[in-house]
Amino acid sequence: MRLAVIGRTEVLHAAAEHLRAEGHEVVLVATAREAPESAMAVQEFDAYAASIGARFLASARANDLVAALDAAGPIDVGVSLNYPAVIPQAVIDRPRLGILNAHGGDLPRYRGNACQAWAILNGEPRVALCVHRMVGGVVDAGDIVAREYLPIDLRTTITDVVAWMSARTPVLFADAIARLAGNPAFCLERQSEDPADALRCYPRRPEDARIDWRQPVVPIVRLVNASTFPYAGAFCEFEGARVVVRSAAPVVDGERYLAVPGQITRIDDAGIDVAAGDGKVRLTAIEIEGVAVSPRALARSIRQRFS
Repeated sequence: MRLAVIGRTEVLHAAAEHLRAEGHEVVLVATAREAPESAMAVQEFDAYAASIGARFLASARANDLVAALDAAGPIDVGVSLNYPAVIPQAVIDRPRLGILNAHGGDLPRYRGNACQAWAILNGEPRVALCVHRMVGGVVDAGDIVAREYLPIDLRTTITDVVAWMSARTPVLFADAIARLAGNPAFCLERQSEDPADALRCYPRRPEDARIDWRQPVVPIVRLVNASTFPYAGAFCEFEGARVVVRSAAPVVDGERYLAVPGQITRIDDAGIDVAAGDGKVRLTAIEIEGVAVSPRALARSIRQRFS
């Protein structure tokens, strides 16, 4: 099939290469200014398009997308990932089979932004990766064509989820296109139109990852898990310095104690234990000013506290 690739991130590039290896032809690469966490810039997409003989567009404007799709000639289907603007129906209608979007959320729930982080924060038992038909002007709507699940628990980090989605997205795009090639009307699941079945997720910002040591242990660990690499990380203060916590776990030691939240209760080679609202959290990987340091090297005494 003749494909248009629309969006950002190195995962989209990997998907384009996987689809080409499956025998499809990428005739248009459309991108926009990269996200802060992206490892692939606009210039690299430009060079990639040139290397495969595809047209290139760097714009988040709908009119520019329409013009680029028309100029590329007949296109069977588009694939989209992490495009920064909501794509209107005028764009979606250009390819013969519309545009497919890869979304890291269990549709129709977890629509919108930061869905993987929200799922971790909410203690969901799994996260989903869905490839669905796009509907103009509506976020993450449309028939689901392919879907996979990853079980998660209190040990799962956003790093794990992103790695899984990065590996599976190219494959799931290929599966979805193969299904549509055999049956252009294929639908794995039609999304419910009942608003009660949807859960709209809104963006998270780095400051949302501030640790409140008065919170229970489990929400604090989930916050650390949902905020670590490739993102800025959960953070707090220690003696005037900003500390980023990259890895944490609940402490189960059976000790009955009294402590102000944020109080250091133990320091050893494995990490630092810190009192929280209903127990203790062990910090096993931290950074100061962007530099990884040993937790033991940070703290000297159980008289010290995080805030």
